[in-house]
Amino acid sequence: MNEPMHRIKYTKLTKEQIDQKLVATAASPACASEYSDVLAGKSLKIVTDNGPVLSYAFKSKNKLAVAEDGGAPAESGYGALTLKQVVFFSHMVPKSQKGYNVVVDLKTNLATVFEVWFSGYKDDNREVMRQIYYGYVDVAGKEPPKERHHLTNRIEGKAFHWTQDKGIETLEFYSSVIFSSFIELTRHSNELMFCGPSDFIMINENMYIYDRVEVVMSGIMTMYVLDLFSLKQVGMRLGFDEKDALEYYMFRGDGEIVGQGATFENFRDHGEKIVMGPNRPPMTGKGERPVYRPLLTNPPMTEREVYEACQKSTRIFAGGMGAVPSGTTGGEMAGNKLPPSGFLVGKELTLRYDNGGPVWNYRFDELKKLRWRREGEGQWHEEIYEAFEPAEELILFAHIHSGTRPNECVTIALDFENGLTTCVSAKLGTPYMANEVSREIIFGIIEMKELEAPRYWRHTFTDELVGRSLTWAYSDTMSSMHVYSTPQSYSWSIFMDNGTLGMMWSSPCHYVKLRDYAYLFEWMEEACNGHHSTIVINTRTMRECGFGYGVGQNGLGLSDVGALARNAGFYDVKRFLGPKVKGA
Repeated sequence: MNEPMHRIKYTKLTKEQIDQKLVATAASPACASEYSDVLAGKSLKIVTDNGPVLSYAFKSKNKLAVAEDGGAPAESGYGALTLKQVVFFSHMVPKSQKGYNVVVDLKTNLATVFEVWFSGYKDDNREVMRQIYYGYVDVAGKEPPKERHHLTNRIEGKAFHWTQDKGIETLEFYSSVIFSSFIELTRHSNELMFCGPSDFIMINENMYIYDRVEVVMSGIMTMYVLDLFSLKQVGMRLGFDEKDALEYYMFRGDGEIVGQGATFENFRDHGEKIVMGPNRPPMTGKGERPVYRPLLTNPPMTEREVYEACQKSTRIFAGGMGAVPSGTTGGEMAGNKLPPSGFLVGKELTLRYDNGGPVWNYRFDELKKLRWRREGEGQWHEEIYEAFEPAEELILFAHIHSGTRPNECVTIALDFENGLTTCVSAKLGTPYMANEVSREIIFGIIEMKELEAPRYWRHTFTDELVGRSLTWAYSDTMSSMHVYSTPQSYSWSIFMDNGTLGMMWSSPCHYVKLRDYAYLFEWMEEACNGHHSTIVINTRTMRECGFGYGVGQNGLGLSDVGALARNAGFYDVKRFLGPKVKGA
């Protein structure tokens, strides 16, 4: 199984510790490229809407003085990089925990200012906060421009491979208008996708501003200006790494567009306003924006708390909790499920798994009742089960192992056409959280009268889905989009009311090829609600079926999952992933 995804431990830095580390920002930020002197010896007065007036005197290409709202000027180091007619400069304000990142279009005199600061989020001082102000450069004798840079959905769905002048490589997916996902290929060896709340701002038809903050992780902010014509970027990174070392540098980068996903908002919606919907009021506080902080709404539980929750309520195929995001119900994930299959009724079979794995005898007595036992065991165990037929003679079924502590659940694919079986064996509890689901995938054969099982052939792990993006309509009230970004992880984004993609999260996952058109896909919502899901995706019928399993404060649940799919794009990313690429 892959390495854990959200398990990097970050220190809860104090304000005093941050103050000490930020002393170094009095000098200009580091940069592997030569800084521009385009601003040296000049003065700029930047007026923002509903924000500060910043008066700059650039004494050299790395020293400036800034006065905020007519106050006393403060001197600081800075760095400036140009991209065509745009200049992007960054500096911190001495003896404070804040700074400014400014994008100026020298052709239009429009400016966008990012005020950034630490110690603004009460539970984590290291998290970089930001507030965006739109404005212009005040030029004597000229009327202020009426236009402004603005939010946009014009680059929604794009994905890039970027290589910075520092040698850092990233894959970045703009799958939403308020979030993005990214893989830092040269920073984390496990090639797992992460998500962060993001902003997308239009400068002109080919130039845009992008930013993200790694909330609930390092808290680091990355932002840059990008040009779609030349596929160049100039940017800045600010925050503290996993060793609490300060990262404050600017960079240049070269990019490649690796794919374009579909977008689903109205053609008349240009993304200049974020409409979360009636259940999510607009964010009006300074620096406030939609953010997933799942461990606050799904706090870690102890083993005792998990056991007591299971005793309190166990809901099996009754709208239970498995695979159900916070704030939704089980029915929303199963409104488009397949009809229950009676294919197994009356059958007796043995499932024999490889490498000393379990051997289970099964008798399927009724549509939703089965008996099972371990080979050699005298007593049969009766369980409720549900079964679906996602492809001809391919059955996916699941049931709880009642009476186990911690509770166990199996989701099993039976391929009667080939005599093969794949089992996802899951149980409550990981080394990190008792309410997370741990799981193991095992391969084997079906032994049954008139069925000849192969000796060597098995289902197998695959990366054939990697790079694809699919939308899933679970019901009339619940839909999402999946981006299958690496062989070990994927992300999902939830649609907002106007068809725009919104909140995102990522999870470790596994893909198993059952047939040329049928794939078993499983994931656990790690460092989130801890729930686990296993589904089969049929790329011919564009349907999924499966099960969700998990526990929360209100009890244990095993529930149905089913959805209708649409193709949403493809990303050419596999060539960047894997040990062969890194060793080349």
